[in-house]
Amino acid sequence: MTIFFAVVLLYLGLLMGISVVKSRLIKNQEDFMVAGRSVPTYKLVGTLLCTWIGSGSLLAGAGFAARVGLSELWMAAGAWVGIVIVFFLAAKVRRIAQYTVPDILELRYNKWARILGTIVIVIAYTTIVGYQFRGGGFVLELVAGIPEWQGVLLTAGFIITFTAFAGMLSIVSVDIINGAVITLAVIIAVPLIYVNLGGAEYISANIDPEMFSVMGGHNWIWAMGVFFPTFLLLLGESNMYQKFFSAKNEKSAKTAVMWWVVGTIVVETAIASLAILAFSHFNMLDPSSAMHLATENSERIILHAARFGTEIGLPLFGGLLLICAAVAIITSTGNSFLLAPSTNITRDIYQRFVNPDASEQRIVLFQRLMVLVLGVAAWLLLTQFRTILDMAFTAYTMVGAGLTPALLAAFLWKRVTTAGGVASIATGMGVTLIITVINAVFEEPLVPTTHIVLPAAGLSVIVLIVVSLLTPPDPKEKWGRFYEEEAVTLDEAIKSESDTSS
Repeated sequence: MTIFFAVVLLYLGLLMGISVVKSRLIKNQEDFMVAGRSVPTYKLVGTLLCTWIGSGSLLAGAGFAARVGLSELWMAAGAWVGIVIVFFLAAKVRRIAQYTVPDILELRYNKWARILGTIVIVIAYTTIVGYQFRGGGFVLELVAGIPEWQGVLLTAGFIITFTAFAGMLSIVSVDIINGAVITLAVIIAVPLIYVNLGGAEYISANIDPEMFSVMGGHNWIWAMGVFFPTFLLLLGESNMYQKFFSAKNEKSAKTAVMWWVVGTIVVETAIASLAILAFSHFNMLDPSSAMHLATENSERIILHAARFGTEIGLPLFGGLLLICAAVAIITSTGNSFLLAPSTNITRDIYQRFVNPDASEQRIVLFQRLMVLVLGVAAWLLLTQFRTILDMAFTAYTMVGAGLTPALLAAFLWKRVTTAGGVASIATGMGVTLIITVINAVFEEPLVPTTHIVLPAAGLSVIVLIVVSLLTPPDPKEKWGRFYEEEAVTLDEAIKSESDTSS
């Protein structure tokens, strides 16, 4: 057993131990879904940071940066701008205090918006969970020589079990540890590697200057193609809203967003810089060397740098910390993105339409079963994509085009109508699915994965506006609750509408 494998096992054991302990505190669905709505600011910052910095950043983003340079940060910047906008929505979202994004969609539109929104989230989030499994496979192959497919299964088993034990309570508890490990690891690694490789002199001699330019030799269409998927995903990100619902109050939610944007900028910039520096060295080594990393394997560069860190000036403790950060990133994102769709199916389908009178214990048991089912579905989805980057952009676009326009309109545009919102969700989801299927069938993609968001989100917004303007305005009872200080909950709204109709 290598020291890297031993450290991974110890770290995973710590996380699972916390989950088992927290599972004893679960009394009802509010505890499981939103941690009893009692999460303090510092835990909220940690869990928001860990949820966002997933394999999309560690593997897809880092591999992208290794190939195109710092212009990869256009993808990360979409999230940064999105977080700033979220700052102004956080308190309002917490005030509404639901469980899921489809709760909000039904509150503003109707049950069909809820159902379509749930479908969007389930498809997108199981895809995201799938590439966390693949990331775990990469880690176990690197540190223990376990074949990737076996590592994927082991990772899937751990994430499913961890999430099923205690839901949001366990996630927010371990994410403060994960967030600290992730931040510390990349902040330590970058300057050590930079200095050891030779600093500015090494960069000048070995790395193309375009790698450090704003556009990286690309045009604005390319930049917007990689910016908008993360921007729109962030604004419609169900995990984020669910964690706002978990905050102990509006002030905690808003303060957490301020620190979240700072942490995200620091960590994602450090990951991109680390990827560029490390890849420039390992890619230039003799291809016969065990430490050589080919361009087609660039998504593994952060893990490669951790395992062979002493070659580029990263001491053993730094490599071990970076491996722990990788484990933290993969598990925390996998947990959160598995909990969200299981919550959606439980709350938005089972409890809303199938068994409205289900007991608290039955609801929690059903959600744990959904965690297992969705985990298996995420594993199966791995076979449908060539790279993690393809999976990431498809999932981001599904949420960004399918949910975000209708969701933002609920908070920001009083004139949006029920018909407009439902049509927008259906259009964004439909266009994304159609293009993805066509791209999978033909060798040459109809639309590059990095550009799917442009037609999908564009048509979603156009349909939202046109249909809303062509249909009668909704009554104030529909939109007023999103602008009042004392927001109406979904259950109260349904009861009120039932009383009115009777």
